[in-house]
This record gives sequence, C-alpha cells and structure tokens, in this order.
Amino acid sequence: MNPHIALLLFAVGIAGLFFLDHDKTARPSKAVWLPAIWLAINGSRSVSTWLGVGVARMAPGQLPPENLLDQAVAATLMILGAVVVYSRRKEAGAVLRASWPIVLYFSFALFSLCWSDFPAWGLKRWVRALGDVIMVLVVATDARPAAALRRLFSRVGFVLLPASMLLIKYYPDLGRGFDSWGRSNEIVNVGVTTNKNSLGVLAYVLTLGALWQVLELLRDKNQPNRRRRLLAHGALLAFGLSALQAAHSATSEASFVLGAALMLALAMRFFRGRPAAVHALALAILLCGGAAVLLGGEAAAARALGRKPDLTGRTEIWKILIPMCPNPIGGAGFETFWLGSRAGSAARAVGGLDAINESHNGYIEVYLNLGLIGVSLFALILVQGYGRAVRAFRRDPALGALLVAYVATAATYNVAEAGSRMLNPAWFFLLLAIAAAGRVAPGEEGRSAQGEDGTRESSEPADGDTTDLDAVWIDA
Repeated sequence: MNPHIALLLFAVGIAGLFFLDHDKTARPSKAVWLPAIWLAINGSRSVSTWLGVGVARMAPGQLPPENLLDQAVAATLMILGAVVVYSRRKEAGAVLRASWPIVLYFSFALFSLCWSDFPAWGLKRWVRALGDVIMVLVVATDARPAAALRRLFSRVGFVLLPASMLLIKYYPDLGRGFDSWGRSNEIVNVGVTTNKNSLGVLAYVLTLGALWQVLELLRDKNQPNRRRRLLAHGALLAFGLSALQAAHSATSEASFVLGAALMLALAMRFFRGRPAAVHALALAILLCGGAAVLLGGEAAAARALGRKPDLTGRTEIWKILIPMCPNPIGGAGFETFWLGSRAGSAARAVGGLDAINESHNGYIEVYLNLGLIGVSLFALILVQGYGRAVRAFRRDPALGALLVAYVATAATYNVAEAGSRMLNPAWFFLLLAIAAAGRVAPGEEGRSAQGEDGTRESSEPADGDTTDLDAVWIDA
C-alpha cells in the first residue's frame, strides 16, 4: 500500500476510535489534556525531534545540550498544570499527605544535590521530574478521577499505538532504528519512540489500560454506548499487543503478562472483598520467583523471556557499576551519576558501549544516584503503593485490579530496565496508581476525608452529576 494512502487511512481510523469512544456521561475536566500531552511527548519523542530540529547526541559523560523549544513546551505544560493543581490545593494536599513516601523521596532527591558534582544540572532535572508529579495530581484530583484516567488512556493510546504500527510498516526511516546494545547493530522497531525498550514500556502500560477498560465494559452491560466503546478499546488492545510484539522487549512483554494475569485473576469472584487472598496471590508470585533464583532457575527463566542467562549482558554491567557509586549512602546526587568522568569510565569498563547511559536496572539506578537511602525510599513507595492499591481493590475491584497491576509490574520491570527514572512511562503510572488509589481506598488511618465539622467532604461537580467513586476523597 502506498504510504500516503496508509497515512490517510490511519488518520481516519484514529478519528473513528475517538468517535466510537465518545461518552457524554463521562465529563472529566479539560485539564486532562495537559497530562495527555505530557505523557504523549515523554512517551514518544521530543517536540524538537519530531520537527527535525533536535540536537545531535553527545558522548557519554557530557552534559546533554539544552533545546529551548523542548524547555518552553515542558515549562508551559508544567505551569498550566501547577495552576490547575493550585486551584484544587485542598484535594491535592490530601493526595500528597496520603502519598508521603513519594514526597519524602523527592525531598531527599533534592537534598542529595548538596554533595553532587553537578548540582545545577541535577536541580534542573529535579524540577523537570516534578512535572510527572504535577500531571499525576491533575488526573488524581479531577472531580471524576476514573473518567479522567479513561480519557488519559484514550487520548494517548488512540494516537501513539496506531501511529507506531504505521511508522514501522510504512515509514521505516522513522519507525525503525539500530540497536547498538552489545554492538549488534541489528535493525529494531521503535515506532513513535527512539528505541525498542521505550516502545515496549509505552505499549505495556497503555495496553494494560486498554485491557482494564475492555474487562470493565464486558462486566457492566449497563454502561452507555457500551458496544461502540468496547469496539474502540478492543481495537486499542489489539494495537497494543501488536506494538508489544513488534518492540520485542522481553522485559515489557513479561511485565504485561504479569499485569494482565493479575487483572484477570482479580476479576474472579473469589478475590473480591478478600484482601488476604490478594496478598496470598502476590506472595505466591514472589515466592515462585525467589525459588527460581535460589534453585538456579534464573538462567532458564531468562531464556524463556528471550534473554541470555546473563540478561543480555546486564549482570556483568551491574557488577561493574555498583562499585562505581561514589557514595553508597547517598549516591552521586539526583540524576547526576551519568555525568563527567564516571560515564566515560563506565563506558570503557563495559567494553566501550557508546550508548550506555543507564544501568538497565531501576534499583541499581536509584542506588547510583541516591544511594541506599534512595533505594529504601523507593522500596517504601512500592510497599505503600501496593497496600493502597489492595485497599482500593476492596472498594472498586475493576480499578483496584489495574492499580495493583501497575504497582506489581513496576516492581518487576525495574529488575531489567531503569523504570524508576523521571519521565519514564512506568514511573509515571506507578505514581499515578498510588495517587489514584487514595481516591477510592480507605486512608491509612481507616477514615474518609472529613471537614472540621465532621461531615464528609466531596468533590461533587456543580451540576450534581457524580458517581460514588467521584465523591470519595481520602485524607490519610
């Protein structure tokens, strides 16, 4: 097929998906466009790259050149998002108090710049990292958070996933690239992103969202426009699975399979209203994985995922990088390990990989930048996030199952990829899952938000049209 005809057909098809998914009864704030644009840019390519005015890649250890266009776009989105969050400061404050490990993590990240060799650069990255938090708060503090989450999936997924398949098949100069990992230089599919792992993580987080909506529509036959919306999200699920297969990212594939299995298992009646059963399921998965490692089955597991027994060279790189951390307690400073002479030394130590700029392990990445304190705080985020997601599952099984899946897959994805870094879709949806859980789960103190007079607070819109979910505010 002629690429121009394919582009026209895909454009019509994408417009059709938006039409099929249109639902007048779900009216989240127009501010949801801000996190949708933020995620679409960070999940694909920068604006300057799309316009062909991006800067050339620098050698390891050099400070990346700053692009004024990308900075202006990011700053504009963050300022607009901050205005929205400030207008909802009461609700945003409740979400942040309930998500105190995240606040503590970002606070320590800022403090770590006191001993960094590049504090100015680290501060810029820290400010940019706040953009993820701002956008998460825009979604979590919406009067209808579940509807806002659905719109976020639709607006990002309906565009990026079909566009990825379009570029891969009909515009290979844009949709394919070279994988320099291990100096194989093989041609890989990158879609709308810049490398296959980025395409994989984008596909896995969005496809989990598509699966959630399909399961919800199949379960509730009274939803408006059910057939049209089921067709739209069924198509999105198909595009997501195709993108996952095209990316050939074993870590993302395994994370999606784990998340999908959890969601399907938690959809069974046996788990509803039984958090102990959910804990047992999660513990069984953990014990099976631990037993495989203790019994020497990690090599077989790696081969089953399409990896070499050393996880495609990752384990050797981890052995080299861990001793290079300048401060085991506090790390090199937020997002500054891969700067200066350390990056060049790391590249030479692992065989001269020019493209290396991460450890391919989220926990080690946090250790290199924030030390053992950072790793402890990151683990605290995962533990608290899991607990809140399970409590959300008790009140809303469908949404709660998705939140449990995001927390669980974030923990596993970080074993072989640095999914704990800022602007990574896995990190974004981990933060979003934890924040959203506070809208539907009982607070850590077991009580809903109340006003000073003891009455229940609500985020009910002015028109009075709200759902039970949208009326729940948590002050934990």
